[in-house]
Amino acid sequence: MKKPTALIFFFAFVMLACAQGKSNEDKKPEDTIRKYYFVMLVKGPNRNQDSATAAKIQEGHMANISRLYKAGKLKVAGPFGDDGDWLGIFIFDCDTQNELEALLKTDPAIAAGRIKYDIHPWYTSPTGSFKPGKPG
Repeated sequence: MKKPTALIFFFAFVMLACAQGKSNEDKKPEDTIRKYYFVMLVKGPNRNQDSATAAKIQEGHMANISRLYKAGKLKVAGPFGDDGDWLGIFIFDCDTQNELEALLKTDPAIAAGRIKYDIHPWYTSPTGSFKPGKPG
């Protein structure tokens, strides 16, 4: 009995392609770790603005957070719930620390000196909120 060689090769190729596609999906999260930037936001040296000015700066701060999130650069942002020197955190998806620092300088609260920051490289798997690019 003659075997249909072309058909066997076709099915082998399809199975191989499917297996290769699956291998990317089946990777363990620890095998896909990549660098992000953790930014600790702390009280800055210039916090003596009047309440109207402080409110305007905060409004700009929140608008900037929204803009950076929609651009796919800011993955996490949020304040702490106490009145300590630590104000909140950002986690950014940037290629370099220079890119990150340029984005931080667009924040009106940082520009006004109400907030300063401390940057640390931080590593996690790019899944969920940490998928590269803009949110869906």
